[in-house]
Amino acid sequence: MELWPWLTAALLLLLLLVQLSRSARFYAKITLYCALCVSASTVAAVVCLLRHHGRTVENMRIIKWFVVKFKYVFGLRFEIKGLQKLEVDHPCVIISNHQSILDMMGLMEALPERCVQIAKRELIFLGPVGLIMYLGGIFFINRQHSRTAMTVMADVGEHMVRDNVPIIPVIYSSFSSFYNPKTKLFTSGTIKVEVLDAVPTRGLTVADVPKLMDACHRAMRTTFLRVSKTPQENGATAGPGSQPAE
Repeated sequence: MELWPWLTAALLLLLLLVQLSRSARFYAKITLYCALCVSASTVAAVVCLLRHHGRTVENMRIIKWFVVKFKYVFGLRFEIKGLQKLEVDHPCVIISNHQSILDMMGLMEALPERCVQIAKRELIFLGPVGLIMYLGGIFFINRQHSRTAMTVMADVGEHMVRDNVPIIPVIYSSFSSFYNPKTKLFTSGTIKVEVLDAVPTRGLTVADVPKLMDACHRAMRTTFLRVSKTPQENGATAGPGSQPAE
């Protein structure tokens, strides 16, 4: 019995469902996104191992080359303001707002050279995705063990004030106008990215870190609300309930 007619019919039915059902379109795009992450991670891991023979932050150049292509598949555009502020010749700490699984695309658009990232430990177990993150030099913390996570962040804070490392906030506008899991929305759109002026830490002590973080959060929140009110490509704006994720 020939299988091709049945496979063809199933494919046509799937395409019809995707066209008619908003939920089907949403899950189809999410599946495609996950498939792209796995396949790109697999190929990138091979390239990284052949090029640099192991774990190094230099592999981020290769990872970035792959990830920045994702936006063309999903019809996304990034408008970045202040990117030159990340072109510094000294150490700095970059902080940004987290919203969804699509964050990775925005992150790679603004990622400067030799940037060491921090991620939750659970991500290292995501097969090829976890492997490529490891090869890219990402530092993993266990958020289930609050002492470990707080120790890492405390160390970062101490380095900031001891080495006079400035903080550079990077804000991404709300995705809610084109991506919303609750309403099964996933369309094309524009993400506005704004790099704020560096926040100096010179002259501060470890005791000043909480106030410093609070000031950064308030500045990021203000910018997030401002850029998210800008009309997006599909004519929608971020709703009044949109908030920068912690």
